[in-house]
Amino acid sequence: MTRSFAVTYDYRCPFARHFHMGVIQGLREGWEWDVRFRPFSLDQVHVPEGEPPVWERDPDGRGTGVRALEWGLAVRDTFPDRFFDYHLAVFDIRHVHGRRLELEHLRDAAERAGLDADAVATEVASGRPIAALAAEHEEAVERWGVFGVPTLIEGAEAVFVRLMQPATPADVEHALDLLTRTVLNEFKRTRLPR
Repeated sequence: MTRSFAVTYDYRCPFARHFHMGVIQGLREGWEWDVRFRPFSLDQVHVPEGEPPVWERDPDGRGTGVRALEWGLAVRDTFPDRFFDYHLAVFDIRHVHGRRLELEHLRDAAERAGLDADAVATEVASGRPIAALAAEHEEAVERWGVFGVPTLIEGAEAVFVRLMQPATPADVEHALDLLTRTVLNEFKRTRLPR
């Protein structure tokens, strides 16, 4: 039986990278999952009350985190066959190569994923990706109470997950089981084993 779930991301979060690695590995290996990759803006979470949301700001004032999400959404929705490669490449910009999510690096990630960077830029400029970010972020907050990434969502249930190393597909499945098959609300280590 196919499991349908969603998982949130912001490219600046190393824990989102860890979880998404396991999800994508599982999908590539044929695990019976129907996954929705949902953007969630950590920049928006930190907007002071009374200030405009990040998606209502001038494109140059949105920040690199929002720009990276826009590019990811452009690829997810317009070039879905290249999304997995692009998605992981953008996480790697920050968490493997230690670079900021600048436009030049997003363009390079697009090219390495087999995309035409100009075509992705054209899609971003259409405004559809920023509108999708606003809608999906706001729905995540209102419907599931999402506050960070990665958040795993299955049906009406949602849980914030923080794995300290890259996930395997079995880790993802285990997290789904904990989400839907237990009454466990919080499980947090007091110290990390070293």
